[in-house]
Amino acid sequence: MGVYFGQSGEIVLKRDTLQSPLQTVLDPADVNTSTKRFNVDHSSGSLITGDEVEISTANNSPLKLVDGHIDPATNDYYPDIKCFVNIDPVGGIRLFDTFAKAVEGLTSNALALVAPTSAQNVIFQTKNELFRHVANIKDFEMTTNRDQVDLTSVGDEFKSQYEAGLISGQGSINCIWEHSYKTGNRTNQYGADAEFPFYLAQLILRTQQGADFSGIFYIYRDSGNARNNVYYEADCCITSVAVSVTAAEVIETRIEFVTNGVIALKTGDTPGYLLQEDDDKILQENESPILLEQV
Repeated sequence: MGVYFGQSGEIVLKRDTLQSPLQTVLDPADVNTSTKRFNVDHSSGSLITGDEVEISTANNSPLKLVDGHIDPATNDYYPDIKCFVNIDPVGGIRLFDTFAKAVEGLTSNALALVAPTSAQNVIFQTKNELFRHVANIKDFEMTTNRDQVDLTSVGDEFKSQYEAGLISGQGSINCIWEHSYKTGNRTNQYGADAEFPFYLAQLILRTQQGADFSGIFYIYRDSGNARNNVYYEADCCITSVAVSVTAAEVIETRIEFVTNGVIALKTGDTPGYLLQEDDDKILQENESPILLEQV
C-alpha cells in the first residue's frame, strides 16, 4: 500500500488573461520621466502588480512611451510593447522587463520613459501565459460535487448530456502571509519567481476584471518520476480572503475559491515543452513555451 504525505503537494497558478482590454488616453502630462512613472484612467481597477501587459496604440501609430523602443527599419517607435507592470498605491504605473523586478518595484530597475508629444489612444491587454508556484502554502482543500439538474422540460438529446448533473468545485488555501522575495530563491520547474498570498488578496479586490485565475493543484508530485503525479486542473474564482493577525504568531491568510469551468483530475506529468540543446525553452511570439504533442 502506498502512503503519501502532504509535503508532496503544491499549487501553481496562472494569472487570467483579461478578455476585455483597457482602452484609455495617454496624455503628455501623464508621464513623469524623472520618476519613470505614468498614469492612465482606471488602471488601479484593472491591472495588478506583476501583470504582463501589451500596450499598443489604437490606430497602430508609433507608441512614444518607453525610451529607446525604436524600430530600426522605420527609425520610429514601435506601435506596441510588452512588459510587466508595477502599480503604486495611487494608481501610478512603472514598467519592468521581468516579473520579479515588477513585484519588487524599485524605480532604479524600471524602464526609462519618454513623454509623448500629443495625446495617444492606447490599449492595455494582459498577456499572462506562465504558471508560477504559490509560496508559503500550509495546506489546501479541493472539493468537487455534482449538482442535479431539472430535465423535465429538456429534449432527449440534452437529457443524455446532463442527466448525471453538473460538476462544480470549491476549495480553500491556507498560507503564511508574504508579499516580497526577501526569503530567498524558490527555483523549480516553473522558475524562481513565485506568486504570493498577497496577490490572491489583491485579486478579489480587482473591481473591473474579476478575480479569476487558472490553477493546478498537486495532490502528489514526484520529482523523481513524473508519471506518479496526481493533480486537479481548473479555472477558479476567488470568493473570500481572510487574514489572521495574532500577537506572537505568524500572520496567516485563508483564501476560498470556486471553480468556474471544467475540473480535470489528471495523473502523470504536466505538459512538456520543446527544448533547445542547452535545455532552454523555445518560445512562441507571445513568449509562452511550445507544448509537445507527446511527452
